[in-house]
Amino acid sequence: MPSLTELVRSHTDLDHEDVAWLQLLQADWQIVADLSFADLILWLPDRSGSGFWAGGQMRPTTGPTAYVDDIVGSFVATGRRPLLDAAYTQGRLVREGDPEWRDDVPVRVETIPVRRAGRVIAVVARNTNLLGVRTPSRLELSYLQTAADLTQMIAHGHFPATGQRSDHADSPRVGDGFLRVDATGHVVYASPNALSVYRRLGLSGDLAGLSLADLTRELVPPRRRPDEETLSAVLGGRAHRDTEIGTDGGDGVSLIVRAIPLRPEGDHIGGLILVRDVTDLRRRDRELVTKDATIREIHHRVKNNLQTVAALLRLQARRMDSASAKAALEEAVRRVGSIAIVHETLSQAVEESVDFDEIADRLGVMVTEVSAVGGRVRVSRVGGFGVLPSESATAMAMVLTEVLQNAVEHGYEPPDDDADLAGDELIGEIVVTVRRADGRLHLTVDDNGRGLPEGFDLDESTNLGLTIVRTLVESELGGRLELGPVPGGSGTRAAIDVRLE
Repeated sequence: MPSLTELVRSHTDLDHEDVAWLQLLQADWQIVADLSFADLILWLPDRSGSGFWAGGQMRPTTGPTAYVDDIVGSFVATGRRPLLDAAYTQGRLVREGDPEWRDDVPVRVETIPVRRAGRVIAVVARNTNLLGVRTPSRLELSYLQTAADLTQMIAHGHFPATGQRSDHADSPRVGDGFLRVDATGHVVYASPNALSVYRRLGLSGDLAGLSLADLTRELVPPRRRPDEETLSAVLGGRAHRDTEIGTDGGDGVSLIVRAIPLRPEGDHIGGLILVRDVTDLRRRDRELVTKDATIREIHHRVKNNLQTVAALLRLQARRMDSASAKAALEEAVRRVGSIAIVHETLSQAVEESVDFDEIADRLGVMVTEVSAVGGRVRVSRVGGFGVLPSESATAMAMVLTEVLQNAVEHGYEPPDDDADLAGDELIGEIVVTVRRADGRLHLTVDDNGRGLPEGFDLDESTNLGLTIVRTLVESELGGRLELGPVPGGSGTRAAIDVRLE
């Protein structure tokens, strides 16, 4: 299905300001569709004047649809829909005409010119499924009257409103709670849902005839409502914006209130007020914040504990007389340290996932600096790991640590103490190459060291580090490990291919 921008670019002469206006209209036209109990179709004039393109479609949530199929991207030639032609050329709302029949359903069609800066740039067709029409209730009459005011505003260029837009992803809709206020801000009509919302705030009677702003001041404590100017403007129906109000306490109520001023002929006659009870949403938000903070604190404490374990192992290693025992403890320190780095990163992250590139770079520095080569081997990275879930990150950190340590330990001979080497002179380089493709992560670690011993067989190797790597790669990460010479060069290549969760 083509987008509005694609259709405008391909078939019309509308400019960027026109498109921005139509996008603002589409941001709010669910309200018009629901108040009208009708489908809305946005028709864009072809640059050749030969007809109109359907650039947008909105179905009502308050009544049956008149269009079962999507029609965005379809074309209607001039003369096929006289109501469209009349609304566009004459710049007026067109309601005359007999109902159309679509799939044995009678549909009443009305066309509304979309005006911006004094010129008609498009037409909105309002299509009402007449099978859903019945004797209207007071609620439905209020909906229809407000819809009529909004369509007049569209035709005169007073709607949509520019300037500040709602920043609430959970902005209220018509069915959440509907109120209409007059020019003085007094309630003319309140839907049952709106009345229920205000009764949760503490209202005991009816809303009709009351000043909505004054009533809200009585029910909502000052610290749970906006400044006086915003409160009066929104609840008086004079500002096109929204705000959040509520009550205090553990069982406090939270509401989002949205206002759309009504001025069908240019003068302010009142406002449409939509309210939504978001108490449960706010409570879940607070619970998530608390949960996230708790999880981050747990990761922080695990990191501290692992660092303590590493320190104890390091102290024990210094007291060992056996060189092999000391080396084993130093390897354990590196393994614990790699896991600690993951938990440290997770303790600072908002999500339970981490950017593994930073971890990989820190592991490269850690392995080389504490090794026998004394930092004289450089680790560089090509490509990026990207974001990994915490479970995969911990296993991948262990794998990368072991592979790098194996490359440093077996690939390079530590310099003699008497060797005339500058402290920063390199004796080797390890390149970590990463690529993500087709839901998998491909990793190669190439060194330019002395290579594998003759007759080496990974399946028969008893090296603890390689055993750990194979177990993690195959069991934890669902991948495979290959070890062999670097193609076309000296040194060893470890190739790892794992799935991405």
